[in-house]
Amino acid sequence: MTRWTTLVLPALMKLGFWGVGAIAIIDASSLPVPMDALLAVYVWQDKSHFWAYILMAAAGSALGGLIPYGLGRAGGEVFLLKRVDRAKFERMRTRFERQEFLAVMVPSMLPPPTPWKAFVFAAGVFEMRIAPFMLAVFAGRIVRWLVLALLVLKLGPSALTMIETTTRNHLSLFLAALVLVFAAIGLWAVLKRRRGDMRSGNEPGTGAGA
Repeated sequence: MTRWTTLVLPALMKLGFWGVGAIAIIDASSLPVPMDALLAVYVWQDKSHFWAYILMAAAGSALGGLIPYGLGRAGGEVFLLKRVDRAKFERMRTRFERQEFLAVMVPSMLPPPTPWKAFVFAAGVFEMRIAPFMLAVFAGRIVRWLVLALLVLKLGPSALTMIETTTRNHLSLFLAALVLVFAAIGLWAVLKRRRGDMRSGNEPGTGAGA
């Protein structure tokens, strides 16, 4: 870790937005990196190219996320079945599959300490397809870091401190909001399925008198 923080990270930072992409891959795949702080510095120092840093960081995060995703896909089912019974596991799979894109995108939008890798791992366990997975991570990170960049451009580097303080002081509200979002999505999916079932039941030729 000392070598990483004193040698590797400074070397990557000198590569500009290519370095941001590489750091994002490392952050998403293994070693945690203060990506928000790094992006805030880059955006403030190179305001006219803020969009390039956001795109490269989001792309790097989507690529790096394939590591915990792959671990979940390779052996995550066995890992979870040691902790929950098969019936609960299948219920978790059903809930995830109904809203898998948003189940990855929404946590990708939220700042730390959101347990992002847990959602990525779950995406692998429940066999979310790779292309939608990467798109969900990419879209969520774009939203998160675009908001950060716009705040930095308007308020300066102090915007990062404001975000961190707000998150730390209102962590329970962030987590509650996350729960409510998924509950709303789940309810929407159930209602949509029921409407589909009702339409199928009312199609000509499917009634009792047909």
